[in-house]
Amino acid sequence: MSLSDDTLPDHYLARPLTRRPILLNYGFSGDFEDQKACSAAIRRGSKSFHLASLLLPAPTRLAARALYAFCRHSDDLIDDPRSGMPALTRLRQRLDLIYAGDPAPFACDRAFARVVQEYAIPEPVVEALLDGFAMDLEGRRHQTIEDVKAYATCVAASVGLMMACVMGVRDRAALARAADLGIAMQLTNIARDVGEDARNGRLYLPIAWLDEQGVDADAFLRDPRYSPAIGAVVQRLLDEAARHYRLGHAGIQSLPKPCRHAIRTAALVYEAIGKSIAANGYDSVSQRATTGLATKLALMLKARGEDGRWSATTVRDLHKGSDPAARDLVTLSGALANSQPASRSTGSNTPEDTAIGRVTGILLRLHADARTEARERRRAAREKVATLA
Repeated sequence: MSLSDDTLPDHYLARPLTRRPILLNYGFSGDFEDQKACSAAIRRGSKSFHLASLLLPAPTRLAARALYAFCRHSDDLIDDPRSGMPALTRLRQRLDLIYAGDPAPFACDRAFARVVQEYAIPEPVVEALLDGFAMDLEGRRHQTIEDVKAYATCVAASVGLMMACVMGVRDRAALARAADLGIAMQLTNIARDVGEDARNGRLYLPIAWLDEQGVDADAFLRDPRYSPAIGAVVQRLLDEAARHYRLGHAGIQSLPKPCRHAIRTAALVYEAIGKSIAANGYDSVSQRATTGLATKLALMLKARGEDGRWSATTVRDLHKGSDPAARDLVTLSGALANSQPASRSTGSNTPEDTAIGRVTGILLRLHADARTEARERRRAAREKVATLA
């Protein structure tokens, strides 16, 4: 990929959404219902990201949820064992329609089409996500940690770069750090899901590292069991993730101030997953590390302030070059020309007492959501019993 510092080809950008005249839609644009569907998707799909999204300013929050909903829907579609490559082909066709301004009749497609057009998200950044899905469908194994990070760039750093665009970030250094944070989170996911992935016939650990520990990859997939050798590989992967978290935290100060709390919360929650894996003796085969709501809320409160762990190296880390796996996507995301959307407010600098009130409101909302979910589970259980009677 070869781009000048300030040029983004027009064909990489989405066309404005084709809409029916609002009078023919009985006075409704449909945007609100699409937003509701996207909000429901993030609530069901990831409590960690749902919590972080509550901390974002309203316009950024809606865009982030639309982005998440499309990515999650695509991921679920690919994970369906009945799907296969035809599903990926359909996703690529749907992405082409999104960028043509004529999305397929899915709430997440319509909402995402508005986001990629409004925030000038280049299509190759989204295509990278689908390229990662192709690796999954091919059952590709990754020989080196660089190969693993190339995969993580596709499925996670790409999302971090999309989020940075939504927040109005185009500075190359800040974009590189957003990619690092995405890589760190995906390495944590891989470390957490070693057993679950193996039981589904998937292996994301570097084959070279397994070989060094005397672990036969095929034998492990046939009979996934924890061993100190597997634990050593998981620990090494988390050490690599920690390096990328450090770089990712260095970029948070370059984000718009109203967005920093949310991104720092997400980073700390994912780091806590790694700490939970370590507390389990790096055994993510026979058990799956989790973080409870109380831990998440404590980290959310901690994330209100700057992270002082690496204050001595923050400036140096911020300006470190992009990881080779993510360099092209970072360059593409930072290309400006006339593609930069009109500046949007991401919210005002919130006074301290108002911020505390907002956090309290979020806690109350989460409590209410938990009660609602409990009632729904009880209702579903009663209905199941009634059908068996």
